[in-house]
Amino acid sequence: MANITRFNPFNELTRFDPLMDINSMLNWMAPQTGLRGLALGDEPQMRMDVSELDEGYMIKAEIPGVRKEDIHVAIDGKRLSISAEIKQEMEAKEGEKMIRCERCYGKISRSLTLDNEVDQDTVQAKYADGVLEIRLSKKAGATHKEIAIS
Repeated sequence: MANITRFNPFNELTRFDPLMDINSMLNWMAPQTGLRGLALGDEPQMRMDVSELDEGYMIKAEIPGVRKEDIHVAIDGKRLSISAEIKQEMEAKEGEKMIRCERCYGKISRSLTLDNEVDQDTVQAKYADGVLEIRLSKKAGATHKEIAIS
């Protein structure tokens, strides 16, 4: 004979793990809807590496699938901003039906504040193979002084 138990919809909430990522939580909350798989991690992202050199900074940003004309870099004192627009080309062929589209499109941006001001006249930027590489020189006369705490 099978045991009959009463279903408690709040039982899953009592097992909530605060370290569970938001994607797992959204997929758990909407398993029957068409929203599964469209969690927050599916938007375009820009990953960056920032290195400080003696004479300046080196920034490498991954921006795959973007034309260099759609990338914008702005410098304002110590603040560097990178933005890009990822466009999706919709090529509809007769008799073809899109089943799943996983390529993301939209606008992405990242900003960061550097320790020293940047000489805007000597900035070099190049974009190849989906990686934007920016070389920034520190502004002459801008010194970084560390204060001893007594």
